[in-house]
Amino acid sequence: MRLHVLQHVPFEDAAEIGTWAQERGHSISHTLLYAGEALPALDAFDMLVVMGGPMNIYEHESYPWLVAEKAFIRESVLAGKYYLGVCLGGQLLADALGGSVTRNAEREIGWHPVTLTEAGRECNLLKKWPDRFTAFHWHGDTFAIPPKAKHLLVSEACVNQAFVYEGRAVGLQFHLEYSQKSIRDMLVHCADELTPGKYVQTPEKIEVGLGQTKQTHA
Repeated sequence: MRLHVLQHVPFEDAAEIGTWAQERGHSISHTLLYAGEALPALDAFDMLVVMGGPMNIYEHESYPWLVAEKAFIRESVLAGKYYLGVCLGGQLLADALGGSVTRNAEREIGWHPVTLTEAGRECNLLKKWPDRFTAFHWHGDTFAIPPKAKHLLVSEACVNQAFVYEGRAVGLQFHLEYSQKSIRDMLVHCADELTPGKYVQTPEKIEVGLGQTKQTHA
């Protein structure tokens, strides 16, 4: 399979998703949106992987490439492409499919458990996933589940953690792709977001949780 990654900032790349793909013989190409690179042709990939970033999906004036990216995501999904969106990438998918993206009641940063919904337990894509596991989060916004999509995962801080559309397009709010390097990069580049909150962990607690990497990726 040919994966194409849309990357919004240098420090949020495909990380372990890239490792997983390479180990299975899938090819990977990239568009670095922050560097002004052009979006690919639809026939150049089979699956679109859209990463996270510190920007919000409605910040068009600060990040003008968001306008073209949103249109491209919608075009790709409606053309039948596979899709995996992580955090911002999940929000962009929700927006493309008619779901709203708004501020979450609480900022959610650090290691917090997520739980499968009934639809999540029935989803073929998640058959090997445990009912409950600890995931890494870093977000202040949340998406509504789009029309015709199935709600897959919840957390205490954010009810809409994942959805699937037509069995092939998945939006995640948490960071499935994380590696030790990617988390430490976020701690450096997004440190100003670590203001005290009910679901905001300290850098020290996040570092302690890095030992869970193998558990979540297993």
